[in-house]
Amino acid sequence: MKQSRRVRVIGALLLAAVFPGCEQPPAATRTTIATVAPAAVDESSGLAASRRTPDLLWTHNDSDGEPVLYAIGLDGKLCGSVRIAGITNIDWEDMVSFELDGRAWLAVGDIGENITRKTGAAVYVVAEPSAAELSPERETVVPVAWSVPVRYADGRHDCESLAVDVREQRIYLLRKREDEKPLYSLPLRPVPAGASTPEAQRLGLVPHIPQPNSEQRAVPIATGRWRGNPTSMDIAADGLKAVVLTYGDVLLFARKPGETWATALARKPVILPPHGLAQAEAVCFSPDGRSIFVTEEKLHTQLLRYDLTQSSP
Repeated sequence: MKQSRRVRVIGALLLAAVFPGCEQPPAATRTTIATVAPAAVDESSGLAASRRTPDLLWTHNDSDGEPVLYAIGLDGKLCGSVRIAGITNIDWEDMVSFELDGRAWLAVGDIGENITRKTGAAVYVVAEPSAAELSPERETVVPVAWSVPVRYADGRHDCESLAVDVREQRIYLLRKREDEKPLYSLPLRPVPAGASTPEAQRLGLVPHIPQPNSEQRAVPIATGRWRGNPTSMDIAADGLKAVVLTYGDVLLFARKPGETWATALARKPVILPPHGLAQAEAVCFSPDGRSIFVTEEKLHTQLLRYDLTQSSP
């Protein structure tokens, strides 16, 4: 080995030892871009990026809130409120946006196992209103376009994470409380009249979600004992990335072309910079999949944006 090359190799080894991990840039940068201003949004439990209006996000409150979706700008200000007619918010836990058949849709998951629940869980789909239909001064009322009942073969389960893969036309659900989180799937399309309602299909486990250590388990708060519980998820529009939010982490999963989500989510994720929120419950991708937004269940919650780098999976 020539002297100059030997020096470069030794230097690189020394740098790697002193600054481990510096040979690769972080997978994302985290920024607080706004405070969610509307007083009506006090338990942001789901988040979705508009497919009709640039720089617009949708959110909703958790259980027993109004059956209303709130449109907010990236400045945190209210742009409009959409009431879904004919349903109640028993335990709304997550929402998604997607495009199907040339139209933009919003789906909200009434999927949590609220102790007061008397009816079954379901995912409700509504057509996304245009910007011209929205006003911060009044509500827009929309009907349910279709609903997907959520039933499990082994009884009711607590679930707060909902995602849609449009290419597969499937809904994905990730259960909350077990250390190795079970992943389920349902058809996105409505069941034809007269057909039996399918049960959620168990696909496998998502085993590499970081769990609390012994010290954290001793602290009965979201970022302590329950920091490993998934509270929201989303699938990027290109179908090649998924994000899972827990009380402790933002986790990015990559999927190879032709690979199933069961296989992709069984691998170890990339752990993004800590969100630092006390009760993080809502996450979504931007429409182009280059950014991730996060909020928490709190009045005037921070709106976080993670901008993914070229080193992201």
